[in-house]
Amino acid sequence: MDGRLVLVATPVLLAAGWALFHIGRAAVGQLQLMLKRARA
Repeated sequence: MDGRLVLVATPVLLAAGWALFHIGRAAVGQLQLMLKRARA
């Protein structure tokens, strides 16, 4: 694999992973809140 491709792809993949992680955490929190309200 070309080194330049790795150099360009790494920060893009890190940023995408970081964003998905935080979006996923927020989505789980919203889901838990919805379920809690539905039970109450």
